[in-house]
Amino acid sequence: MTDEEREIMGRHAAYWRPLVDAGDMVVFGPILDSTGSWGLGVLEADDEDKVREFAANDPVVTSGTAEIEVGKMLAGYVRPR
Repeated sequence: MTDEEREIMGRHAAYWRPLVDAGDMVVFGPILDSTGSWGLGVLEADDEDKVREFAANDPVVTSGTAEIEVGKMLAGYVRPR
């Protein structure tokens, strides 16, 4: 990772931090696998359009460093808090 990419990734993490702090983000962080690295964020939200807009304004997206894919879980299981 270059210094510029590291700086952008720092802004990326800070950008999503309010959702972590508010309890809306279930999990957020880097994933390392045989193809390299990528990130995963799972959040609880009522407005998919708002999530897509928020993601579109992420520093990794606006800088052209990465893309964000937004999907919707129709059902799932979560351990009790």
